[in-house]
Amino acid sequence: MLYEEMIDKQRIPTHVAIIMDGNGRWAESHGLERPEGHAAGVKTVRRIVEDAVRLGIRYLTLYTFSTENWKRPDKEIKILMNLLLQNIEEEIFMKNNVRFRVIGDMERIPALVRGRIKACIKATENNTRSDLIIALSYSSRWEITRAARLIAEDVRSGLIKAEDISEELISSRLETSFMPDPDLMIRTGGEMRLSNYMMWQASYSELYFTDVFWPDFDREELCKAIYSYQQRERRYGMTSAQVTESK
Repeated sequence: MLYEEMIDKQRIPTHVAIIMDGNGRWAESHGLERPEGHAAGVKTVRRIVEDAVRLGIRYLTLYTFSTENWKRPDKEIKILMNLLLQNIEEEIFMKNNVRFRVIGDMERIPALVRGRIKACIKATENNTRSDLIIALSYSSRWEITRAARLIAEDVRSGLIKAEDISEELISSRLETSFMPDPDLMIRTGGEMRLSNYMMWQASYSELYFTDVFWPDFDREELCKAIYSYQQRERRYGMTSAQVTESK
């Protein structure tokens, strides 16, 4: 039986975050160069966005390029940025009523890519069915450090007092303040770590790891991850009895 037939369509996670890993290893396993793996990964993004919309996922966040990825060879970075430039197309978002958003340090992104991103964000800002968020030049440590600086500036300027600092205030200064924390975080490619991705937000996310390389990740694999998520009890520090009583 297909996992898509097994999942409860009434309990789809609101926010799914994905660490898209394995493009390079997928290419190597097929006797291809790494750029061909990245190109195949882009095709998977297109498919998964449409699959997520059809399944009713409200927010889909994709870890596209980390701040650590700037350490990669210049040639590979240039290829990745060109792929972004070529594949940020409004058509797929408009067709699916998807709003496009970006989190990360945009100042480090090449001007042409940054301009294309801003144009797509503007063109899709009124779409309402789902949000696709790409984490670009992003890392949790960068994000939390930035939030701390913003709060420190507010304290210094007298807008808030140190004792006003709370979890809610910190969350409001994060790049992700416009959306709920991930319910489900998926990592493809066989690695089992968060790699500096949404560490504040993932405090109570359900984690799902798969050996499948990102270019081979498809609708059925997404449904398999959702099925796994639906088999779990989310207690948020409470006991099972407390969770049952609160329903």
